[in-house]
Amino acid sequence: MSKLQLTIASETLRLAEPFRISGHVFDTSPIIVVTLDDGTHTGRGEASGVFFLQEDVPGMIAAIESVRPAIEAGPTREALRSILPPGGARNALDCALWELEAARSGKPVWQLAGLDRPPRPLRTTFTLGADTPERMAEKARGYTQAKSIKIKLTGDLDLDIARVRAIRAARPDAWLGVDGNQGFQRDQLDALVTVLEEAGIALLEQPLARGHEAELEGFVSAVPLAGDESVLSLDDVAQAKGRFDVINIKLDKCGGLTEGLLMAAEARRLGLGVMVGTMVGSSLATAPGFILGQVCDLVDLDGPTFLAEDRARHVVYADGALWAGEEVWGAPAQAT
Repeated sequence: MSKLQLTIASETLRLAEPFRISGHVFDTSPIIVVTLDDGTHTGRGEASGVFFLQEDVPGMIAAIESVRPAIEAGPTREALRSILPPGGARNALDCALWELEAARSGKPVWQLAGLDRPPRPLRTTFTLGADTPERMAEKARGYTQAKSIKIKLTGDLDLDIARVRAIRAARPDAWLGVDGNQGFQRDQLDALVTVLEEAGIALLEQPLARGHEAELEGFVSAVPLAGDESVLSLDDVAQAKGRFDVINIKLDKCGGLTEGLLMAAEARRLGLGVMVGTMVGSSLATAPGFILGQVCDLVDLDGPTFLAEDRARHVVYADGALWAGEEVWGAPAQAT
């Protein structure tokens, strides 16, 4: 690749309302936007980083600046995997390289990614932040377009059970999954899974803290288990087998669409299910995940729905599904 001009900008996305998960409440989502320009074509990538690894905007900017000469020399996406470790900084650069390649080649990103057909709308989950059971049930009823809902739990077993039961009563029609966000202990899981099974919950995501994955070996769960924080990048996929049934790939965790596609392929080889998720970000961060979602079993790409305001060119949510057009990201030529 030819010499590139690298630009890094920081932004703060405002959430429409506070969002609560186990141990955290979010009001804003600080992000970076990277642009790579070769003088004719540009590529963009957005990242918010991995908050549970204390990755933040200043750190991502510093990481990119530390390798600026190597980036402006125009590396391939595969070479980028050796220049920076997995994380938000590499994700932003990787996504910018994908879009730049699409613009230069005249081929949309989905073709460059090796998909055998154009993208299709994807049924996605819509997430309920942790709150009182009554408020969560009310919000679930208000998600009239949602066909799939993910429930954030906190590790307070009695309260979480009440949340699950209230939401199931409010939405008997919906696919429901729950996300423990590392909030539970191993000795709580038998009781939790019993209730989840009774409520028809289809997925239990990351019940234990990262580093405690081995405690899941030999645990028989009637509800499939998904690894999120426990599965950051390609190096973690092999260890997921025997502990999880599904891996949740997030581009900020793994360092971009390039690694995400490799993780999906390896998970399939090992007999694991594949899910794509996202941090809270704009449509620019969501669109690359939409490409990965084309080869996934489960899609959790509702990040922009939490924002007070999205980008002018944005993804579309309709009838419980997500659509990310090329005008949002990844077009064969840059719009003017």
